[in-house]
Amino acid sequence: MIRATAVLNRSATRPLLLATALAIAGLAAGWLLVPAEAAEVERHLLGFPNAHEFAHSLRPFVLGVLCALPAVITLCYMLGDTLDRYLARQFGGIFGITLGALFMIWMLVDVNDRLGDFRDSEHMLATMGRFYLARSPSILLTLLPYSLLLALIHTMGKLSKDREIIAMIQSGRGILRVTFPLIVAGMFATLFCTGLNYHWAPTAEGNRGAILNRARGLPVAEAANVLYFNAPESRLWMIGMFPEHYEKGEPLQDVEITYIREDHSVESRLSATRAFWDRETRVWSFEGAVIARFEPGMPPAFETFDGVIERADLDESPFQLIRPGLRPAHLGIPSLTGWLVNLRSPHPSHSAAPYRTQWHYRWALPFTCLVTVLLATPLSIHFSRRGPGGGVFLAVVLSALLLVFSSISLALGESRILHPAFAAWLPNLVFSAIGLYLYRRRIVGRPIHQEIRRLLPTS
Repeated sequence: MIRATAVLNRSATRPLLLATALAIAGLAAGWLLVPAEAAEVERHLLGFPNAHEFAHSLRPFVLGVLCALPAVITLCYMLGDTLDRYLARQFGGIFGITLGALFMIWMLVDVNDRLGDFRDSEHMLATMGRFYLARSPSILLTLLPYSLLLALIHTMGKLSKDREIIAMIQSGRGILRVTFPLIVAGMFATLFCTGLNYHWAPTAEGNRGAILNRARGLPVAEAANVLYFNAPESRLWMIGMFPEHYEKGEPLQDVEITYIREDHSVESRLSATRAFWDRETRVWSFEGAVIARFEPGMPPAFETFDGVIERADLDESPFQLIRPGLRPAHLGIPSLTGWLVNLRSPHPSHSAAPYRTQWHYRWALPFTCLVTVLLATPLSIHFSRRGPGGGVFLAVVLSALLLVFSSISLALGESRILHPAFAAWLPNLVFSAIGLYLYRRRIVGRPIHQEIRRLLPTS
């Protein structure tokens, strides 16, 4: 009796120790990362005065939630009963192995593709470390749904094969109650991906080229060959390059400003090799400037300036000019929110569609994890001796279709064929309905793959 009590005490103490360790690790990570993120937000707001302050100010809070998430998961594990913890351990172990294996495979393929770029840098290993550390949020966001799919297929297939699912059901639990820990795991994965997709995952993809260029000593451009049209002033800007620290006063390169008449003919054009903007006075200064004036039926007249010319009649700022050059797929929720809030009516509506679609997609994409759980879990459970082949095949096919459907729907939203919110959420809604339908058939004992098998011709 004393030995049994000691065993129970040890089994109850281990999760508590693990939760405590994870909580301490989360607090340590938050103590290091959250202040650094808050300082980065402050620098960003100083450099971009028209940024959405509230959305950016949430970045340290979101990062703190991500740091605390492992401890919360362990606490939920402790609150579960014996069968819940057993299923969570079976799934968690396979999920960790699957995620690690997919990460290693992805790394090997990507390193092989970029080995030439890394060799051109002065410190190859340091460059590789910075490159993949910066991209880790994007990599995790990409691999998590596939890791969930494979782990669910293996875990539920093994438990079904060993008749453990049947034993759990005979203990008085239904299919929904048995698989409830897996649904909770999908919710936590969704929450984790939402945090990554708030800012760090999309911006990581946008910064990968800058990391390589910086390591090779090449100039880093925030945007290149950007066109900006000020409709009320009939003024068209073309900027060859925005330097890395243009928000700190570095000059824009290869700038052209074209004035257009009401009949859409060109009135004049100012070309300059470099352009400076004074934040205090909002005055533009141009170096190496050439002004061309165009009259109908006459050759253009050119005027060259040796020094610097100043223009106080230009109300645009670099922060406005760069917006058309920012790729929506590389912007997080704070940047997309600022872009949309500062959107002016003269902008053509089709230019806003990609940004609106990507804003909704930032919230919709993480729910792919939960949808994957709804699709894979009922299809991976089997009670017959014929094995789970049909259900596993259907789960893989549906997950692939979800990926394809998401890409198509996103493209339709960015091209204004579908409403941005509808385009971003439509794949999740459709495949969530399919997953709930599969759950219902599994609960009533009529799995869908058996119906499909009956429809197939037999020899």
